[in-house]
Amino acid sequence: MAPKRCAVGFWITTALFAIHMTFTAYAQLKLPQVAAAFAHLGFPSYFRVELSWAKFAGVIALLVPAVPARIKEWAYAGFAITLVSAVIAHLAVGDGPAAWGWAVGAGVLLGMSYFFWRCSRRVS
Repeated sequence: MAPKRCAVGFWITTALFAIHMTFTAYAQLKLPQVAAAFAHLGFPSYFRVELSWAKFAGVIALLVPAVPARIKEWAYAGFAITLVSAVIAHLAVGDGPAAWGWAVGAGVLLGMSYFFWRCSRRVS
């Protein structure tokens, strides 16, 4: 794939993913209905706060070009574990696709971002 296409694909998918993760992290910290959703899933309150700050750190790791590749790999892995865990948690309590569909959509964006990131590293 052409280097420019890899770079454009990376920045589009990563920006959309980062917006999504930043909004969910903010919502987990500030919106009472999101805190109630965490309680519905059986998670303690401290986990919601911890996960939010981890999301902010992961977004920074993905967006800042100076961050070493190994840290970016850890960020991708952390987000993948988070999204798979979200789907499993929703399925475990019997939630429907309206609840876990966002995690699946974010997972697709994450996968595309990772693909384009690897592509751009290969051609450079």
